[in-house]
Amino acid sequence: MAQTRLQTPEPQLLLGPMKTLNLSPLEPEFVQNPYGAYAQARTDGPALFWQDYGMLAAFDAATVQALLRDRRLGREVPADQRKPTPDHMHDFYAVENQSMLELEPPTHTRLRGLVLRAFTSRRIAGLAPEIEEIAQGLLDDLPKGEPFDLIPAFCTQLPVRIIARLLGVPEEMWPDLLRWSNDMVAVYQIGRTRATEEAANTAAADFTAFLRRYVNERRQDPRDDLITQLIAAEEGGEKLSTDALIGTCILLLNAGHETTVHALGNGIACLLENNTPASALAPDAINATVEEILRYDPPLHVFERFAYEDIELGDVTLEKGRKIALVLGAAGRDPALYDQPDLFDPARPAKAHVAFGGGLHFCVGAPLARLEMQIALRALFDHAPNLQLAEAPRFANTYHFHKLERLMVTL
Repeated sequence: MAQTRLQTPEPQLLLGPMKTLNLSPLEPEFVQNPYGAYAQARTDGPALFWQDYGMLAAFDAATVQALLRDRRLGREVPADQRKPTPDHMHDFYAVENQSMLELEPPTHTRLRGLVLRAFTSRRIAGLAPEIEEIAQGLLDDLPKGEPFDLIPAFCTQLPVRIIARLLGVPEEMWPDLLRWSNDMVAVYQIGRTRATEEAANTAAADFTAFLRRYVNERRQDPRDDLITQLIAAEEGGEKLSTDALIGTCILLLNAGHETTVHALGNGIACLLENNTPASALAPDAINATVEEILRYDPPLHVFERFAYEDIELGDVTLEKGRKIALVLGAAGRDPALYDQPDLFDPARPAKAHVAFGGGLHFCVGAPLARLEMQIALRALFDHAPNLQLAEAPRFANTYHFHKLERLMVTL
């Protein structure tokens, strides 16, 4: 287990008695299994100052769930903390500033409402045959008789191709969409460099130019796709600007790809490591199995919030303007909420988890991610009932994402 050290924090950082967590998210043992460290941190909560993050962090389910719903916190940078955009990040932040993930009401409310008018449950449910079609095509192409990496062969392609179809852009562009997405989301990982930022900026510029062309085309030639529906969406007489529409499309790809790809990878590894019976993938059980995967080993472990006023957390005050890390991965293993939380149990009685966040910023793509996982997992194990691990799964050093470096298997 990765070791944690508790010490007295610098007194000027926060108000009240508080312990500090001195643990690098880049420590190899933590990368492979952060849950032991989370368990220790939970016992010293409800909030610790995480030295390597430079902010307060919450690890227990009750605090994380409450703060996700608390309107005194939000994603939008407080006005007095906004800084000029660095020249080498101009194109990236031009997209980021249009993302509803980074905005708060009333702008967030208007933007999310417009998106939900296009991204309907009926439209998502209607994608099921296409998900099945793409999954089956990928499975038919899997190599037989030798170990191979299931992440690029199956997990990666499925959600990216679905998003391409949903948006109405050529499906054969999926390698470019994937590259742009990977380069952009790398900015959110701890320890980013100038090279990471420059790659993200280039990707944002290329992605924006690509989508702008399709938005302009759809204004003249509407189709049955999400871009056309976002153009048509209207609420209170207002429509999405072109920049907001492009930012929304990029968010749907980046968030949807990163979450679903690695939820699939983590889930397949989990099913294989635990010798999960085929009954867990039956039509009447698959929903519960997917929810247990998301609780047990989610792909996103931290979501940050700004405090818009002072907030009391036990004996500690989170001061206005400060950030707090809500550790979603730790909340899912809290014994106060889940019986035997370190046991993977697809038959576990349903309880809410926070793998998709919560409150105003609950993931708008959660229904699609769930549907993709349900269909993909069943299709994979129907196609390859003897699927086996060829080597122990290893996680990549990409915190706050918790995702596999590779997943070597044999059919």
